Formats: sequence, structure tokens, C-alpha cells
Amino acid sequence: MELSIRLTLVVILFWLGGCTGVPRNIDPVRGFELERYLGKWYEIARLDHSFESGLSQVTADYQRRDDGGVSVLNRGYSNRKGWDSAQGKAYFVGDESTGHLKVSFFGPFYGSYIIFELDKRDYQYAFVTSYNKEFLWFLSRTPTVSEELKEYFIRQVKARGFDISELIFVEHSTREIEHSISQ
Repeated sequence: MELSIRLTLVVILFWLGGCTGVPRNIDPVRGFELERYLGKWYEIARLDHSFESGLSQVTADYQRRDDGGVSVLNRGYSNRKGWDSAQGKAYFVGDESTGHLKVSFFGPFYGSYIIFELDKRDYQYAFVTSYNKEFLWFLSRTPTVSEELKEYFIRQVKARGFDISELIFVEHSTREIEHSISQ
């Protein structure tokens, strides 16, 4: 199933399940600066879901929209189908200094995008969840991170009550870099 179709399905599930709420023991970061967050992020780890199943080299690119929101471009590589992408949009749920946005990949249906841990000094990594703890992403500005940062991520998400038994670390290779250069 294509990434865009899978993302559409998950967004519908978000809408049906409470959409833009915040799970227990999760606090969106304060002092968030969107301009510093914009740009390309690499998915380092995730709790796997049907809309990303089998994808490697997953990236997210965030850019400012003319209407004040954020455009979202998610890309991933499937060994069976090649590159796939999904385009979405996001808007702040409250004030712009809080890392809590609502994101949509399909019409009027939105789901929470909650940044609950962020390297506020350099904006080099972020831990993100949604309206419930079945969704979890570890994003980085680089395709690889230190073992210490991976261990820190695991400690932080365990302490917040995430079930990491299905956590996967995403493969990134030179293929993604070559593809990015050719665009």
C-alpha cells in the first residue's frame, strides 16, 4: 500500500480517536521556535505502523506555508516499490511557542504532532508522539546518531510509559543521500 494511502488511513484513525489531544505523562516542549525546526529531519527510530511498515530512509521536511502553517513532506524507501512520499500540512494547536501541532495528510482530518523532547540548543534531535503512545518517532538532523543519544531516547520514552517492544531503528544508506543530491 502506498505511503500516502497509509497516511490517509492513520489520519482518519487519529480523527476518530480524539485527534489533537495529548497523552498522559507527555508535555509538549515550551519555548519552541518553529523557524529553527523547519528543514529536513531523518527518522532514527519509530514505533512501526502500517503507514510506514517496511520503509527505510524515512525523512520529514518541514517548510513554512503562506497561511502561517507548516508544509510537511514525508518520504521513505520501500524495497518493493521504491521511493514514496506523502504531502501534508500542520498548524499549531495553541501558541507557537509550544511544540504541539495538528497535522493533516487528508482533508479536514487532523492528528496531534507533539514534540515532547527537543535539543533546544541546536535543534539537532526531537522526540515526537501523537494523541496516544502508540505513535513515537525519534528525529534527527543527521541520518545517524550516537549510541549515547539512542540510549537517552530509550530511557526517556520508557520513563514516559511508551511500550518500546516494537521499536525499530530506521536504516539510512547512501542511496538516500544520492537521491537527495539528484533532486
